Amino acid sequence: MFNQFKNIDTAFKHIKLFSYLLIFACIAISCFAIWKSYQSSDNYKQHIYILANGKALEAIASDRKQNTPVEARDHIKTFHEDFFTLDPDDKVIQANITKALYLADASAKTAYDNLRESGYYANLISGNISQQINVDSIKLNMNVYPYAFKCFATEKLIRTTSTTTRSLVTQGYLRNVSRSDNNPHGFLIERLETLENKDEQVKNKLP
Repeated sequence: MFNQFKNIDTAFKHIKLFSYLLIFACIAISCFAIWKSYQSSDNYKQHIYILANGKALEAIASDRKQNTPVEARDHIKTFHEDFFTLDPDDKVIQANITKALYLADASAKTAYDNLRESGYYANLISGNISQQINVDSIKLNMNVYPYAFKCFATEKLIRTTSTTTRSLVTQGYLRNVSRSDNNPHGFLIERLETLENKDEQVKNKLP
């Protein structure tokens, strides 16, 4: 009879141990499931879906600090392409300059006014000259705010009889501003200066 009680006591201990292990396993699984659900929720928040041409394209959100140099260089490049890409059409010139002036301060407006007063745009139109620009490189100092930059680019002035290649070097500073449709990067170019804008090569076209 004592052996029977002993067996019952041992079985009860085994059942109790098994119950504890089962409860612990359930708690662990529940905690793991909760943690994974929060992780999945955070990952989901990092994804942005953009609708383009009827298709959902996925983009990944990230901290702006990670992309600041990339956005800054693209801002500088966009400004130079809008400001220096010109065709012999007054409306095209005005449209490009207007877009560029949203990206810079009064120093860019002063440069535009000086070119206009000197007859530069009128000469492009009367001479049927197209001006194209290719940004070669941008040096950017992100260690000091506002961020200093120097832009190296190549200009091409395309005439009916020839194509002139120019070397263009500009410098200035970038400061943070609010993003908008006209300024999606949230930067503003300040104290823009043209350090160099000289002819390098003139290639005549065959008659």
